[in-house]
Amino acid sequence: MTLIHENMSRGRTNTGWLDSFHTFSFGGFQDPTRMGFGALRVINEDRIAPGSGFSEHGHADMDILTIVLSGRLEHRDTLGNIATIAPGEAQLMYAGSGVRHSEMNGSADAPAHFLQIWLIPDVRNGLPTYQQAPLPIGDAMTGGWQVLAAGGDAKAPLRLNSDTRLLIANVTEGARLPVPSSPKRLTFVHNIEGLAMVDGERLSSGEGIQLGAGSVPDLEWVTDGKALLFDMHR
Repeated sequence: MTLIHENMSRGRTNTGWLDSFHTFSFGGFQDPTRMGFGALRVINEDRIAPGSGFSEHGHADMDILTIVLSGRLEHRDTLGNIATIAPGEAQLMYAGSGVRHSEMNGSADAPAHFLQIWLIPDVRNGLPTYQQAPLPIGDAMTGGWQVLAAGGDAKAPLRLNSDTRLLIANVTEGARLPVPSSPKRLTFVHNIEGLAMVDGERLSSGEGIQLGAGSVPDLEWVTDGKALLFDMHR
């Protein structure tokens, strides 16, 4: 069964300093039919006002991946890490047995726009870790998927703590992007930016395709775009 997560079905939190859209249940947005998919628990698209951000708070037993789209984030955590995440970079924090961190807009005059993704690890209560890496640069003309993060793949830029692969693709207008899938795996595609068509349906920025079995037709890109693909165990 293929399910398109439309923009109109996303939850939203708008506090003034934070404007966040939720693909799955999060915070005050609770939908029992959208509690995650496989290891994928959260996809939040956040915009933080200048000089604002998430003050120190705690997490445990979660892989937390942040991809900055514009602006920059200043990260601090109780592991001793102090870092800046800029556009074209991704951060992966494994909370494990517990860690506290803050994520603040690094600019006093420009908003920060980023994705925050939570993935459930296969093992609980592990040693917390921090990783940061540039996004893979693929050939936009061929539109191929590039591995960004994976469990058990030493060559992946970021190492996940689950049997999951996260791939990213940059595509140009007119490109056809195949969606690899397997009946033994779960597949989710998130459109970061641009407009694509899939089997006659529009897939706009912020929308996703959830696939439990079978295959998905190629994504036909009407504009330049960028997408993520989650390949997960059942």
